[in-house]
Amino acid sequence: MKDNKLKLVISHSPHVHANNSVKKIMYLVILALIPELLVSFAYFGLGALIVTLTSIASAVFFEWFIQKFMMKKKPTISDGSAIITGLLLAFNVPSNLPIWMVIVGALVAIGIGKMTFGGLGNNLFNPALVGRVFLLISFPVAMTSWPTPGGQNLTAYTDAVTGATPLGVIKEGIKNGETIPQLMDKIPDYWNMFLGHMGGSLGEISALALLLGGLFLIWKKIINWQIPVSIIVTVAVFAGILHAADPNKYADPLFHLLTGGLMLGSFFMATDMVTSPMTPKGMTIFGIGIGILVVTIRVWGAYPEGMSFAILIMNAFVPLINMYSKPKLYGEVKRNGK
Repeated sequence: MKDNKLKLVISHSPHVHANNSVKKIMYLVILALIPELLVSFAYFGLGALIVTLTSIASAVFFEWFIQKFMMKKKPTISDGSAIITGLLLAFNVPSNLPIWMVIVGALVAIGIGKMTFGGLGNNLFNPALVGRVFLLISFPVAMTSWPTPGGQNLTAYTDAVTGATPLGVIKEGIKNGETIPQLMDKIPDYWNMFLGHMGGSLGEISALALLLGGLFLIWKKIINWQIPVSIIVTVAVFAGILHAADPNKYADPLFHLLTGGLMLGSFFMATDMVTSPMTPKGMTIFGIGIGILVVTIRVWGAYPEGMSFAILIMNAFVPLINMYSKPKLYGEVKRNGK
């Protein structure tokens, strides 16, 4: 006799509900990134435009090529996920990065970070960060030559005037025996940092634009608040403790919140639904781990910035976090009978 029992099939993440679809979610994320994109164009001009278009076009092409000719499946580039990968990769590199390096980064992000695991919903690590870290390790000089934002550089590309980021200034200054109060005179004030007038990658230069985009995603229920809030609070508390212990050696919490990739990573990269935990408890643990790692790497690590490494490290712990934080099934009985 045939088995007529109903079988429940659950697909891999991302899991969506209501009227949302993967495509709709992806394009809402792209919309949320537009304020930061416009700010980067305003500050870095031609370089930002070239890097962004190259990164997006390369990511879309490599996903199409791999799916069609290597995986022998129908390409899904219309869902917007490749566009986001390319856009986020562009946000993680300098605006003067040579085009061929941008293309290599997109190939690594899509080919290794995403398609190697089977495509959207199967990747363990954030693809854009995989591409970014590969570029940073392979081409450290090019990846740490930051164009100085300003109107005089709007038509410049690879020959743009470069300078250190605030994190780089603090890192190098502390190493040379200078104090935090002395170093703060060498970097933009907090208002300029908030608006974005400082050196850095395309996605590091305006906390205001990133906050607007992040709050939009929370309002639209595309991301959960637990991850960005737990990251920001953890960084603020950890940095605050260090600053209170020795204000001459450790920067204050506001400095850490406004600099580097903290806002970009907190709202747009750590919240990736495929590579982040599924439960609110797990998301909080995930965010706290990222926050601790960011400050640890910034203060004691070899690199002045640590957001990319922190997210990738915590991505590796997501299966364990999910296992630990999964809710108890209704009626579940443990071995001890409780």
